[in-house]
Amino acid sequence: MCRHPEVKWAERVDKVFITILLPDAKAVKIHLEPEGALIFSANAGAENHLYELKLDLHDKVNVEESKINIGVRNIFCVVEKVEKTWWSKLLRGDAKPPHYIKVDWDKWVDEDEDAGGGDLDFGGMDFSKFGDMGGAGEGHDHGLDHSHALDDDDLEDSDEDDHEAEKIEPAGEKSGEEASKA
Repeated sequence: MCRHPEVKWAERVDKVFITILLPDAKAVKIHLEPEGALIFSANAGAENHLYELKLDLHDKVNVEESKINIGVRNIFCVVEKVEKTWWSKLLRGDAKPPHYIKVDWDKWVDEDEDAGGGDLDFGGMDFSKFGDMGGAGEGHDHGLDHSHALDDDDLEDSDEDDHEAEKIEPAGEKSGEEASKA
């Protein structure tokens, strides 16, 4: 019996980013067809389970310009579109997408925000593209390491009072600032 790996995807007007999350994959075979089929198989896990996947992408793709990177934790594909248009969904057909396909919100850009940013480096997010993040712009470093995406720990380290958005604490807990006032 084969299994399906988790798949994350995001889109730009000219390409689709597909990440197959399968740590320590062995015997990886991945094939991209011009009509838009992505076929994947690999073995992974302690019991060397077979993982297979066939995605019938929404439209035709440019196989020669597309890139595939097989890493230790995942397989990352940059699939170039033949037509530079936004797809209404990842897969062709009217069926609901399978449960193992999810949107990659770390790479997602809305259609009206995409200025053909095909040269973005997703390895170390460039925060200058996000504008003023609640006062964390120029001159307000807040001790953040700008080479990675923000997480909850980064938000808790900030002690500026002039944020546009306020972090909501769970009931019964106090932030560091509130605890020092009490």
